[in-house]
Amino acid sequence: MNQEAGGRNRKRKRRNNHRKTETPSKKQTATATAAASSSVKQPPPTCTVAKTLPKPLSFLEKMKAKLAGGHFRMINEKLYTCSGDEALNYFKEDPSLFNMYHTGYQEQMSRWPEQPVNIIMKWLKDHPSSLVVADFGCGDARLAKGVKNKVFSIDLVSKDPSVIACDMSNTPLETSSVDVAVFCLSLMGTNFPNYLQEAHRVLKPSGWLLIAEVKSRFDPNNGGADPDTFCEAVCELGFTSVSKDFSNKMFILLYFKKKPKNKVSKGINWPELKPCLYKRR
Repeated sequence: MNQEAGGRNRKRKRRNNHRKTETPSKKQTATATAAASSSVKQPPPTCTVAKTLPKPLSFLEKMKAKLAGGHFRMINEKLYTCSGDEALNYFKEDPSLFNMYHTGYQEQMSRWPEQPVNIIMKWLKDHPSSLVVADFGCGDARLAKGVKNKVFSIDLVSKDPSVIACDMSNTPLETSSVDVAVFCLSLMGTNFPNYLQEAHRVLKPSGWLLIAEVKSRFDPNNGGADPDTFCEAVCELGFTSVSKDFSNKMFILLYFKKKPKNKVSKGINWPELKPCLYKRR
């Protein structure tokens, strides 16, 4: 009996040992799982970066922008439809209008793919820096700040100590004192021929006249002046046409040289330049 009982006890122990070998404990299972997890590379935690969106304009800001745009268009129309001395008196009465106009002007220019003043700067840099320049309708005097030449910056109002404030048809410059006269989007008054006559007066013989203007002003199919007719009038004033550049879709560039002999035709038939007016919104 004792031998039989001992045999049963030995068999029971072998079965228990076999179960321990086959079935791991909960603690062993958890440890094994943790080890397996640590051996597998986990993807890094995703970091969500919030995109900074432009703050929408408030109703008040929208109204201010609309009013500023309306004021610019009003002043712009005034400058295209009055004479130079009228424009001078207009800004004398309220100089803040000049700042308002040029703020709107710069906003409009920022939409152009290319600026005509940059082309004129490049032209000057390709010529001797000793050439003296008169910038008629200089605005913020950007041309003077971008070249090494001596530049007389002229406009209706002086926003900078270097700018000469005057009517562009009657400047304080001496006769035959400059080598290059520039009109960059500035033939705006109804008496624009007087501006060109003044440029002719202050230019030295064989001096350069550079004109950059909005292309629509020289589109005869849409009420603009015929560019050839305009160039003929400038030549009658005492210039020779050197070249015309119509390659830009926004503006044209005209290059003239003053004739050595100062002979000016009388009774020049000047074409009317189409005002560059912006649509009211």
